[in-house]
Order: sequence, then C-alpha cells, then structure tokens
Amino acid sequence: MFMILFVLDDPGRLDELLEGWSEIGIKGVTIIESSGFYRRQIKRTKLHLTFLVEPVSSILEEGNITLFTAVEDEALVEQCLQKTEQIVGNLEKPHSGVFLSWPLSSAKGLHKSLEEGKKTL
Repeated sequence: MFMILFVLDDPGRLDELLEGWSEIGIKGVTIIESSGFYRRQIKRTKLHLTFLVEPVSSILEEGNITLFTAVEDEALVEQCLQKTEQIVGNLEKPHSGVFLSWPLSSAKGLHKSLEEGKKTL
C-alpha cells in the first residue's frame, strides 16, 4: 500500500482531478482546504500594507486543496501522477501543485463493506 498526498494549487480543477483519479480506479479521497507558508506570508504582507485602504476580504487569496488517498501499489501511484499532470500540467512549473507518495507499513479500515456500515445521506 502507498499513501498519496497532493496539494492542488487551483481549487477550480478539483472536480476534474477527482474525475480523472476515479477513471484510473481511485475511489476514496480525503479533501482538505489548506494554505501554505508562502500564501500565509503574502496575506500577512498584504494585510499589513493595505488594511487601512481596502476591505480585508478583497485582498485575501484563495487557498489550495490537499488530497489524501491510499492505493494498492506503486503502479497506481504512477498512474495517479500521470493523470494529475495530464489535468493540472507539469508539476515542476509554478502554480500547479505538489505530489508526494510513500509506502505504508500498515493500513486498516480502507475496504469497508457497504452492507455492514450503511449510512444514508
């Protein structure tokens, strides 16, 4: 098993990315709204320089989205990376994202039966 963490720079691409991941067999993804150190520094600088001139809401930048998922093997990690770059572009370019993966020494609770834990929406 492998863990994948992807920080998506453009939240507007989230649905397209999730659809792409689903096409290659990734079904369960945890989605977290996030922001990094760089964006925090930009916000703080802008707030400091302009809080008397502009309303705060007009200067705050949008954050990013962090996705977590566990996959069965390294081949699926590679497929996920390829699909991600197909959708968001080369991850070595600015404003694209960060893709990380690492092996898991253990995992439990990933493959639950829908019958046992039925929940209604």
